[in-house]
Amino acid sequence: MKRREFVQTASFAAAGLLSLPSFMAVGKAKNGLGLQLYTLRDTIGKDPKGVLQKVASFGYKNLETYGYNNGKIFGLEFQEFSQFVKSLGMRVISGHYGLGMIKGDTWQKAIDDAKKAGQEFMVVPYINEPERKSIDDYKRICADLNQAGEVCNKNGIRFGYHNHAFEFEQLEGQIPFDVMLKELDHKNVGLEMDIFWVVNAGHDPLKYFKMYPGRFEQWHVKDMDKTDRNKNADVGTGSIDYKPIFAQAKLSGMKRWYVEQESYPGDPIDSAAACAKFMKTIL
Repeated sequence: MKRREFVQTASFAAAGLLSLPSFMAVGKAKNGLGLQLYTLRDTIGKDPKGVLQKVASFGYKNLETYGYNNGKIFGLEFQEFSQFVKSLGMRVISGHYGLGMIKGDTWQKAIDDAKKAGQEFMVVPYINEPERKSIDDYKRICADLNQAGEVCNKNGIRFGYHNHAFEFEQLEGQIPFDVMLKELDHKNVGLEMDIFWVVNAGHDPLKYFKMYPGRFEQWHVKDMDKTDRNKNADVGTGSIDYKPIFAQAKLSGMKRWYVEQESYPGDPIDSAAACAKFMKTIL
């Protein structure tokens, strides 16, 4: 091959690599499939180790927990649980913790356990309705979240908040989610975007990525039923196209993501398997 032809060929190849969807590079860089264990809430408490073995067999590598309570989870000591997860070739990357837990000694105990397990993130997933009656309520909660995140930072763990649809319902002429994005100190608090709930609320995740680049460090990935927008479908079978969303993973700041199902077309464990199978085709 002549030098000019070689240079042209190399240039075309480089251009081709640059044009590959960024979700491929980013997805692989984030070390594989993630699952929020709330997906399997009906069974994991009865047989945590058996359920985890099935999850590992589907190819999941990163887990996000829920239900931590004073050193225990799913009836096991938290460290026993995390070690068993590691024995299956998976890791506990993140966990959900109630808003009432983020102050005082209870929070420090949770942080200590998470740090010992090698956890990267701790996330508050919900605000109960009586606690969010006004914009001032949201601002007070944001102040508490900032403080909790500061404690996490000192211990080497990233703190975050996870949305539902209610944060997008107008309140006093404002969208609470937008208020939260302004009130939360990005140094102390990241966002875990539940993409389903953003779409369910009538908003576009990609617009939020553009308006607030780098803020959405974790994602929940679940699909929307084509006939009932309030129900989940197995990822890849519903109405949310995840390819263009993952293509903007770098813009969003995404570091980790997790499949999560809150409703199912069949058995929850089958949905976890089906979602894993689909996600392998786009990463």
